Amino acid sequence: MPTYAVQYAYDDRRDLQDEVRPAHRAYLGGLADQGLLLGSGPYTEGEPGALLVFQAQDRAQLDGLLADDPFAHAGVIATVGVRPWNVVLGPWAAQA
Repeated sequence: MPTYAVQYAYDDRRDLQDEVRPAHRAYLGGLADQGLLLGSGPYTEGEPGALLVFQAQDRAQLDGLLADDPFAHAGVIATVGVRPWNVVLGPWAAQA
């Protein structure tokens, strides 16, 4: 299955992000349980955002997963960057 590196940049509505975050994390946790999300988390410095690493059948499936994210439904994601990623080394390489 292809692997994708996804970068979220968040807008300035921290209060809404805080409100929706539990649903966002529960949703991503479910994807991790299914083996679709390999890892995710917020950046600790710089502009607010996060890195997420997915495995999906194709870009269409990934786009559906991203669209179903509660953060996407709430509109707190300002931009989404998606790049196919060739995992060569490390624990995720065996899954790629």
